[in-house]
Amino acid sequence: METQYKNLDYVLEGLISRYKERVPDVDKIVNGLLKEGILNNESAFHNDHIAFRTMGVPNLGIASMEKIFLHYGYKKKEYLYFEEKKLNAFWYHPPKPEYPRIFISELRVVDLSPATQEIILKYTNEVTFDPVDTLDLNDPKAVDHFLHKALWTLPTLEDYTTLLKESEYAAWTIYNRYYLNHFTISVHELAKCNDLESFNSWLEKNGIQLNDAGGKIKKSPDGLLWQSSTVAQMIEATFSNNEKMLISGSYVEFAERKVLPEFRHLPKEAIRREHRRDGFEAKNADKIFESTFTSQTTKK
Repeated sequence: METQYKNLDYVLEGLISRYKERVPDVDKIVNGLLKEGILNNESAFHNDHIAFRTMGVPNLGIASMEKIFLHYGYKKKEYLYFEEKKLNAFWYHPPKPEYPRIFISELRVVDLSPATQEIILKYTNEVTFDPVDTLDLNDPKAVDHFLHKALWTLPTLEDYTTLLKESEYAAWTIYNRYYLNHFTISVHELAKCNDLESFNSWLEKNGIQLNDAGGKIKKSPDGLLWQSSTVAQMIEATFSNNEKMLISGSYVEFAERKVLPEFRHLPKEAIRREHRRDGFEAKNADKIFESTFTSQTTKK
């Protein structure tokens, strides 16, 4: 079991280290939190969940991606459906509380227009078998390499911009592949500013732009899960034929999981992860997805 956890640690560290390189907001936020004593030390940081985007096509999608995390002891939980964005998703409960939840979504490719399907399949049909089936999941270096390698050829700029018109999720995924879409700071675990309203105020005071789709704070119907996120940072993407364009990269999410009613009598120091609202909310996540959409990234 200890070896399994060490392997998982290696894979997660690989994901986060590359993610930080692509999302300068991460270090800006963490350094600011440390400087102002909102976070006692970097090791005290709690990662609520990490998220991946995939294509719902043969040999790929959730059915392929989840095998990695199920192998490391994650448990598959509730299904979520996003009608407007044409997405399926599941979340996965970690083997130990100190690990982040996993959220994997997939594009329902068959629900898109024939022209858009043709573009997507031009690339994903290059994958003729489930690549995870050939991985030694007990070799964390191999898994880390897989999560950061190209599974299909680099798209053309024309294909990317065509996809963007019908599905911004499709465009993001066809270029970024399995790069980590976001990680999530557990706001309620911070030493100060540990409610989302005050934390968002701190972020904006420090020049961080927030996704305002559906409001800057997305609240679950039960009022127990509050979420917000930055607007994705733009990266210079190089397409085939060496064409370049600034496109949406990844972003940072923030979550406040409130204490469940039956545990509100507990003293603050006794509250653990299991005493707080668990899981996800489709209505919240639907608007969080838009952190990479041009409706957000083109705002000043």
